[in-house]
Amino acid sequence: MEYHNPVLLKETVDGLDIKPDGVYVDVTFGGGGHSKEIMNRLGPNGKLFGFDQDEDAQANVLDDERFTLIPENFRFIKRFLRFHGIRQVDGILADLGVSSHQFDVAERGFSTRFDAQLDMRMNQKSEVSAYSVVNNYDEANLKRVFYDYGELKNAPAIARVIIEAREGHPIKNTEQLKTVLSRFLPAHKSNKILAQMYQAIRIEVNQEMHVLKEFLEQSLEILKPGGRLSVISYHSLEDRLVKRYIKNGMFEGEPERDFFGNFSVPFKTIGKLIVPDAAEIKINNRARSAKLRIAEKI
Repeated sequence: MEYHNPVLLKETVDGLDIKPDGVYVDVTFGGGGHSKEIMNRLGPNGKLFGFDQDEDAQANVLDDERFTLIPENFRFIKRFLRFHGIRQVDGILADLGVSSHQFDVAERGFSTRFDAQLDMRMNQKSEVSAYSVVNNYDEANLKRVFYDYGELKNAPAIARVIIEAREGHPIKNTEQLKTVLSRFLPAHKSNKILAQMYQAIRIEVNQEMHVLKEFLEQSLEILKPGGRLSVISYHSLEDRLVKRYIKNGMFEGEPERDFFGNFSVPFKTIGKLIVPDAAEIKINNRARSAKLRIAEKI
């Protein structure tokens, strides 16, 4: 697929345990790869709703009366499903992170491979871009971004260097940013560290961790008992949130136990953690860090 090669396609859709007349949601529609597979398994009375805030994804809309594309961020899943008269669904699929299309379009600024304006917005109408984070955030917030979302121990030094570099003139593009950060990029692991830096800025620009938390909380409410949740994550920050929420319905701390030491859980984990095999990674290298977790609402 030219737009986006769907990761763990069969495994993710299998995890939804599709009912032919069920109602399903693909909250990361993108190129429509996972959605097409869901549609193949739905009967004439089934329904599928897709969410995608990226205008580019609208060109991939499926020409099928059973499908509805909602051009919004999936943090608003509950609101917009209710707008369409849907209060509960049989399954929800989420393929988190950046699509291949977004990485490959140089001017979107997601990839370290290209020299482009600092952007990284999944929603191109958003006011916050990578440029505004790099050039307008104060030192404390820059440190927070690189430490929390890039897991970089030298985040304070990175923040200080950016503050100093932008005093003369703004940092406008990816090559200028790389130059500013070059002292933190030793040759033997420069790609990995640069990817962590880009990840940190991108997560902040798109509020990805906040969006994920809001989505997971709403998913629990929207899913019918016995409904399935299939989530693919690509880095440890996402996966930890998904794993913890599936396990006990919380992102931090532990749930309260009853007199006997038991606590109720919202989901039942289905199977073990699923990762792509060597054959899929060979075809699609971006699948190498994917982790799929499947859960069923109790």
